[in-house]
Amino acid sequence: MTTRRPTGLPDSLTYPDTDAGAILAGTARRYPDNIALRDGEFTLTYTELRDSALRVAQGLRELGVQQGDAVALCQPNSAWFTVTYYATLLAGAAVAPINPTLPPAVVRDQLDEVGAVAVIAHPLTAPLVQAADAPSVRFVVAVPETAAAPAPETTADGFVPLADLLAAEPVEGPAVSPDAVAHLSFTGGTTGRSKAVRVLHRNLVANTCQMSALRTGSVPAVDTEGGVFLDAVPGAVTRFMSAPGTGCALSVAPLFHAMGLISQNITVITGGTAVMMGRFDPAAYLNLVEKHSVTQISGSPAFFHLLLATPGAADRDMSHVRSVTSGAAPIDTTTLAALKGIFPNATVVEAYGLTEATMGLTSGLFDESDPVPVGSVGVPIFDTEVELRDPVDPDTSVPPGEVGELWARGPQIAAGYLGHPDLTAAQFRDGWLLTGDLAQFDENGNIFIVGRAKDMLIYKGYNVYPGQLEELLAKHPLVAQASVIGVPAGDTGEIPVAYVVLTGGAVPDEQTATALMDHVAERVAPYQKIREVHFVDAMPTSAAGKILKTELRRMHQSIDA
Repeated sequence: MTTRRPTGLPDSLTYPDTDAGAILAGTARRYPDNIALRDGEFTLTYTELRDSALRVAQGLRELGVQQGDAVALCQPNSAWFTVTYYATLLAGAAVAPINPTLPPAVVRDQLDEVGAVAVIAHPLTAPLVQAADAPSVRFVVAVPETAAAPAPETTADGFVPLADLLAAEPVEGPAVSPDAVAHLSFTGGTTGRSKAVRVLHRNLVANTCQMSALRTGSVPAVDTEGGVFLDAVPGAVTRFMSAPGTGCALSVAPLFHAMGLISQNITVITGGTAVMMGRFDPAAYLNLVEKHSVTQISGSPAFFHLLLATPGAADRDMSHVRSVTSGAAPIDTTTLAALKGIFPNATVVEAYGLTEATMGLTSGLFDESDPVPVGSVGVPIFDTEVELRDPVDPDTSVPPGEVGELWARGPQIAAGYLGHPDLTAAQFRDGWLLTGDLAQFDENGNIFIVGRAKDMLIYKGYNVYPGQLEELLAKHPLVAQASVIGVPAGDTGEIPVAYVVLTGGAVPDEQTATALMDHVAERVAPYQKIREVHFVDAMPTSAAGKILKTELRRMHQSIDA
C-alpha cells in the first residue's frame, strides 16, 4: 500500500520515550499563557493547568495513592475532569474513566474489575458512586460544579473536597515509566460486556503524536527538560489545519470515552484551547462555536445528525471552522455532504479507531491536494500497518475491492485486556490487533468500513454487509438515520431488516416502508434486498454515539413475540 501524508510531512515519526505528563509539561513551557481550558467564565492557562494537576497529584499521594494504583474518574465533562485526569497520571496511577450514565451495579462491577482505590466524582455523580459502594474504593474526591457541569445545591457527605488536594504543594513526583498503564478504558460494550483495555503511557503518547501531527502539519519533539511539543514543518500546514498554539476545540465528546480522552491530549500537545460543554444541546453548541471562533470540530454520527436538524444551523457564521472530523462509528455520505453546507471553509473527514488502539488508526487527510473519497475513513496514520484478511482464513489477505477483516499494527496498539488473558490472546496476536471490523481498500489505498464482522449476515449462502445497505438508505430523502440487522429466517439463514428514523414530515406507514425497500432493491443484488422496515423515533445509542444493534435485536424479538 502506498503511504500518503499531507505535503511536507514525513512517512514516519520519532516518538518520545516518555510518559503522558511530559506532554503537559512541554506545552506549559512553550505556551505558558495560552488558555488551556475554558468552562463558562472559568479559565486555566497552561501554567495554571499544570500547577493544579501537580497539586492534586501530590494530594492524591498524601491520601495514599501509589504508582500502579487505579483511580476512577466518574464525572461529566468539565475543566476539572481534565485537571484530575492529568493529576492522576502525574501521581503515577492509571486513569479508569467510568461512564456516569451507567446504573450503580455496573459501576460497581467496573470499579471492582480495575480495583480502583479512589474515585474522583462530581456532585451530579456522587449519588451514583455512593450507591455503587465498591469495596476497593478507600476514598472519593468531589470536584466543584462548573458552567459546563452545573449541580444542585448538595454536598457529598464523606467525600474529600478537591480544594483540599489543590492546597497541596505542586511537587514533581517520581518518574513514570512509558510502560506503565495510563488508561484502563472500558470498551463500548456494543456486542457484550465491557472490558478494561490496558493503554500504556507509550501508547497514549504515540497516538497523541500521530493524530496531532496530521492535524497541525507538525512533528513531535522533546525540549531540553524532557517535555514533549510539536514542531511545525515549513510548508506542511494547510488551510484546514491549526498550527501549534493557535487552535480552539469545543469539547463535547464524553471525556470518559477513548475519543474524548485522546482528543483532550491532542488539544494539549497542540497548545490550543478546549472549550468545555456538558450536556449536549445543538443550539447552545452552535452558539459556543460562534462565540469562541472554534477551529476544529469532532463528533459521532449521532451528534452530527442532531446538529444538522437544528433550525437555522446553515445560517450561522461558521467561517472560522477549518476541520470537521467524524468518528466513533460509521457515518453515511449524505450526512458528510450536508456538513459541508454548514461549515463552508472546512474539510470534512472521517477517522477510524477503537479503544484497543488507544483511539485512532486511520484518518482522512487535511490536505486539499490529496482529497480522500467521501465515505472513506482515510488512510493509516503514521507508522500504522493495516491488512484486510479473509475472515475464514486469517493467513490470507484479500485484494483491493474485496471485503476482509481489518487487522492493524502500530505503536498505539494497547497491551490487551485487564484480567482477560484468553480474550487478549484472541484479539492481540503477534503485535497485530484483530479489530472485528470489515473493510475494503480502493486502488489508492483508501479504506472503507463495511461493518462489524459480528453484524455480517448470511442469506442463502451469500454474505450481506449491513453497512452498505445503511449507506443506501441514508441517501433516501425521507431517511434521517438507518440501521440494518440480521434476523433469523429458518433455512435461508438471516434476512436484512432495517430500523429507520424518518425526516420531519415523513409518514411511518406501509407505503413509506415499501418505498424504502424498493429504493434499496433497485441498487443491490436480489440476495441483498431489505425484507422488512421498522420505524423508530430515535436509535438506541451508547454514550459514545454508536448505535446499539444488540438493543435493536432485542426490540425485534419483542415484535416477533
